[in-house]
Amino acid sequence: MSKLIDLLRALGKDGELADAYAKDPDAVLNQFELTDEERQAMLDGDLDKIRALTGQDNVHTTHKTIKISD
Repeated sequence: MSKLIDLLRALGKDGELADAYAKDPDAVLNQFELTDEERQAMLDGDLDKIRALTGQDNVHTTHKTIKISD
């Protein structure tokens, strides 16, 4: 499974991780083995790119955090 999908799911389920991401996205992104393209899409908040990279339509933002809703 994609590390980006793992990250998005974790952000959707772990409130502490989502808070940490809102404060310091780089620190959280460093915990996951993302490609440069995935990392940049997250930093840019580019939902269309993230959807294309993951193949997931249920990607959305909440309080500065991008995540997948189950």
